[in-house]
Parts: sequence; structure tokens; C-alpha cells
Amino acid sequence: METLAKKIAELKLEKKAIILAHYYQVADIQDIADYVGDSLGLSQQAAKTEADMIVFAGVHFMAETAKILSPDKKVILPDLMAGCSLADGCPPDTFAEFLKLHPDHIVISYINCSAAIKTMSDVIVTSGNAVKIVESFPKDQKIIFAPDRNLGGYINRITGRNMVLWDSSCEVHDILTTEAIIHLKTQHPDAKLIAHPECKAQVLELADFIGSTTALLKFTQSDTTQKYIVATETGILHKMKLQSPDKQFIIVPSDETCSCNDCPYMKMNTLEKLYLSMKNETPEILLDQYTIEKAKKPIERMLKLSEIAGLIK
Repeated sequence: METLAKKIAELKLEKKAIILAHYYQVADIQDIADYVGDSLGLSQQAAKTEADMIVFAGVHFMAETAKILSPDKKVILPDLMAGCSLADGCPPDTFAEFLKLHPDHIVISYINCSAAIKTMSDVIVTSGNAVKIVESFPKDQKIIFAPDRNLGGYINRITGRNMVLWDSSCEVHDILTTEAIIHLKTQHPDAKLIAHPECKAQVLELADFIGSTTALLKFTQSDTTQKYIVATETGILHKMKLQSPDKQFIIVPSDETCSCNDCPYMKMNTLEKLYLSMKNETPEILLDQYTIEKAKKPIERMLKLSEIAGLIK
């Protein structure tokens, strides 16, 4: 493993590449990455660099976002089959027909969607800024929110809106149950439950803190509690333990027999695949110019609205 990491480091210099790793990647990949974070933040970070090649250890829609924000850079995804149940649950053709049923609605889409869905959107949001972005629109503004019904439902409850929700979800978060959480809370009464807003409403109702992956991480750093029950993907525990080594983190299991809650798509990326993708510069993410330009507009609008809302200073 050490030899492979060394070879990857040599390839980085040779090819003037940077490695991006989402929080849900395995620890070995997170440890060798130049940047570890949420999908949009990683793509924004990569766009600021002088790198010729971006190697995105994540899933397909994330690598697409990197290409949208860095069209002149070569973007590589270690495994082209690393998709996303949430993004895949919103097929462009079907979504286009759905939009025709609501011609007087604007479209707000979660960053966790394909480039094609982004081209049909008026504004993109992240789990961290979604509430503020939605609240920036008048109360009577009719809105379609896609593709995550759980995140959309959470925003509706927080804002008092009645957005029309596309019916898709993240299988990793949607599978978490109140039964498993209540069991853990009974075993660990001194623990706080922290949850990602992609979880079901019943799970979120039990949470002491709800936030994006980055927000969950920051909360565990600043909060004085010593034990946390974590309702999101297992990969985030690596960074939580590194930053708060004296605290205890318990992941909510995906079923009665498994103590982990891994995203099967995120975990398709391995050090071996990452090395080979860098060496061969494939599989490459390719998008046509129209898609890049059209998909970038709602992202730029999000950034503008975030600045107005005081989320970006």
C-alpha cells in the first residue's frame, strides 16, 4: 500500500495532477488526497489550482461538476461505474416531461444531480445552503425541488414552503431507521444524534443536530459532547476521529447485522483504481460545450444568492 501511495505521488508530479476525495471515500484515499471535502467545495478548490488534471475520488456527478467548473482541465474518475442512486433516480428525459406539468415553477436542484439535470435548473443548492437559497425567493414563488425528496421535505418543513418534490433519494441515508437509532440512543444515552438532511423525516425528528457533511464535521469539533451517533455514510468517521481523537463516534447501521453504512458507489474507488486511472488518464469525464455552459449558470446563480444571503463573505 505504501509503495502504491508513493507511485501515485510520483504520478501527481509527473502529470501535474491533484487528487480530490469526498468524505465518503476509504481512509487510504482520503489520506493521500490533496483536498478532502464535500463535492462542490472540492470542485471549487480544484478550479483555483494550476493543475492540468483532476482525479476525483467520488462519484460520477461530482466529477461532472468538476468538469463544469474546470472545462480546460482533464477530469478523471477512477471508476466510471461509480454512480449515485439519488442522481440516477432522476432520468433527464423523465424529468423534462415532469417539468412540462409545472410550467409556472422555477427549478431548484440539489448539487447531487447529473449535469443534464443541472442544465434544466434555475439554481443549484447544496445541503448546507439549501434553506437560505429557498428562503431568498418570495413565499408565493412556485418551486420544483429535485432530486432528493428527503432534503426537499426537510426544507419545506423548515421554511413553511410547499415545493413540488421529485421522488428520488440517497439509498445510503434513506435506509436508516428510527428503530436502529432508538436502539443506539438507549445504549448510549449520553450521545448526541447528528444527521444529514438526506435522511427520512422520522430520523431527522430525533436528531440533536442536522447538517451537511461538512457541518456535521464542524459540529463535532466545536461541540462539548464526547459521544455522537452519526446518521450518514461511514467514511466521515475517518475525518471525525482524526480531528477529535478523544471523542467517540457511532455510525447508525444500515441493517440489523451490519455495523457500517457504506455507499457502494463511493467505495468502488480504490487506491489501485486511482493509480491506474492516473497512469492511463482514463476514464475521462467529457461534456459538450453546451452542457458545460448551461449547467454552470445555475451554479453561478447559487453562488450569487449565497453571497447576498451572507453565506459567502
